[in-house]
Amino acid sequence: MKRGVLRGCHIARMLRRQKRHISFHTPGHKRAGADITELPYSDNLLSPTGVLAEAEADIARILGADASFLLTDGSTCGVFSMLYAVRCAGARAVAVPAYAHRSVFNACGVMGLEPVVMAQPVVRGIPVQPSAEETARALARADALLFTSPDYYGFLPELARAKALCAAAGKPLLLDGAHGSHLKGTPAYAGNFADLWVDGVHKSLPALTQGAVVSAKGAWAERLRDGVRVFRTSSPSYPVMASVEYAVRYPENVRLERAAREAKRAAGALGNDDWTKIVVPFGNRADEAEAYLTARGVYCEFNDGNYLMFYLSPATKLRELKKLTRLLARLPRGEVADEAPIAGMGGGETVLLPLERAVGRTCARDCGRFPPCMPLIRRGERVTAEKAENLRAAANTYGLTDGMIEVFSRE
Repeated sequence: MKRGVLRGCHIARMLRRQKRHISFHTPGHKRAGADITELPYSDNLLSPTGVLAEAEADIARILGADASFLLTDGSTCGVFSMLYAVRCAGARAVAVPAYAHRSVFNACGVMGLEPVVMAQPVVRGIPVQPSAEETARALARADALLFTSPDYYGFLPELARAKALCAAAGKPLLLDGAHGSHLKGTPAYAGNFADLWVDGVHKSLPALTQGAVVSAKGAWAERLRDGVRVFRTSSPSYPVMASVEYAVRYPENVRLERAAREAKRAAGALGNDDWTKIVVPFGNRADEAEAYLTARGVYCEFNDGNYLMFYLSPATKLRELKKLTRLLARLPRGEVADEAPIAGMGGGETVLLPLERAVGRTCARDCGRFPPCMPLIRRGERVTAEKAENLRAAANTYGLTDGMIEVFSRE
């Protein structure tokens, strides 16, 4: 932990100064310490006026926002809050990428927003960012535009063009920057372009799991505040909030960034836009490669059946990156599947089927590996033998029920 950074953190300083006391308050473990509730000295996130207000003000300044809000509910809470803000401003439809995070589609459903889906072709197993033409077409039918930046594979949308399109149309730009908080202070950072954006701070900076920030500029700041009041927990974790403030202040690690780019070249990884995401093509040997690494105590962020993705942060140790590079050099590579989605014709009632019996049927619910929580088979697409096997072999999935997939009964 960087003590110089820690000295500037309002929440951590408050927690260090607190006195031992007898707890007749929540939480139920009664051990006090850093895991406390709202006390006379600890401020109240529902209406902050003390250390939490100071922390949020500093975070907004660092991120270039007019208002930033601490979240202990992850980026999902931020996505819901942003979409609530645009819905309350009169939006009825939002242009979103086909392979957006499931929270985006869940929030649209809750808010009664129509998702205008931007097509994303899949090339060598990876969704390509929507084209400028596709973005313009979708935005013409929507009241707001939401992009994922960067995406799960470390690629960035054309944010300057998206900003210009939204400005010309008088429509807000929202960015799900769940995997991009480490980009703060760089030209690629979401806050340089968006009206509203969320940072999943715990993903790529040294914060505790579920720590995040949602931010806004201009008139959107007050609208976002209303959304946060609706969706943010009334019992936030002080250790998580302290870790978020610490992480937002955390400095760049230029030496590690340079080493990461060298490691990508050495490993034959994808030439993506984000130094923290080393994406290595293993094709049909991905499961074998993951098992080899796991046996040696090295765990990847995800295995999508084609690629292994290794997630770095400014807190990653150089010796660990060097070990990964050595191990990757020993592993054979296979063929990367390049299977385009096939539209189905289903509708009406649905049924759950074992994966092997669902081949050829039309999927009724988005499903995929977790992580990256991005659909492998989307609702309305045919279940192929290759994708069914991909899901069957996965250690963790979403969208399945007891290992079975929901498909339409009638074709």
